[in-house]
Amino acid sequence: MARVSVSIGSNIDRDRHVRACLDALAATFGALAVSRVFESEPVGFEDGRNFYNLVAVFASDWPVGELQAWCKRLEFANGRRKDSPKFSPRTLDIDLLTVGDLTGFQDGVELPRAEILHHAFVLLPLAELLPDARHPLTGRTYRDHWASFAAGDQRLWPVEFVWAGRTISRAD
Repeated sequence: MARVSVSIGSNIDRDRHVRACLDALAATFGALAVSRVFESEPVGFEDGRNFYNLVAVFASDWPVGELQAWCKRLEFANGRRKDSPKFSPRTLDIDLLTVGDLTGFQDGVELPRAEILHHAFVLLPLAELLPDARHPLTGRTYRDHWASFAAGDQRLWPVEFVWAGRTISRAD
């Protein structure tokens, strides 16, 4: 079984779609480790609606292509449209970040996902959830990557969030 990490984002009916995603992940893959939920300003989007972002980790022996297809089906089941422009509001966005220590293109998916090292809304939740885990390409821990990350104008902040009857995130 490989440790799989996914980033989850939504800027349309955020609470409902993030909860639906976590419910589906737990129902399909079992136990989840979940980061705090962060609100962030959109990066590259013309629509100014803020996102909720978080990272979830679970174990799976599925091939990368099946994991990717499952994530896309869940996005579409939650109202994401195939014909939506790249930087448009989204009900749900799920991206495979890592699958074990796999690197390079696997079933058409590049691993680890490049956004890990470029976007605060991916790196911070991952660094909080798996601080001592090592990036498969750099060999550095996610904690170290976050400590040296230049966030610039990528603002994000934790928000109150309850899932499955428990508080998984608190606002600072």
